[in-house]
Amino acid sequence: MTQQAERPVAEQFPDRSRGAPWVMRTYAGHSSPAESNRLYRTNLAKGQTGLSVAFDLPTQTGYDADHELARGEVGKVGVPISHVGDMRALFDGIPLG
Repeated sequence: MTQQAERPVAEQFPDRSRGAPWVMRTYAGHSSPAESNRLYRTNLAKGQTGLSVAFDLPTQTGYDADHELARGEVGKVGVPISHVGDMRALFDGIPLG
């Protein structure tokens, strides 16, 4: 004889709407804040509904783009961010919230 199956996980969170659409996003960022912003705005215009920002390795580890240990890694696998102006450029024209 088999045991009765447990209730589905979704039932454990009744406040979440089953009818709500999924958030569609890509994990992206490259070369510069301005280029990444251009990519994000293009994707949002095509129906993407969220952003997942890929930061470059120096940004993730707290190094400025001009630091010796950042050499060769800036913008390589994500967007480089060194100051608040870079963040403003990254999200320029994109509604947040």
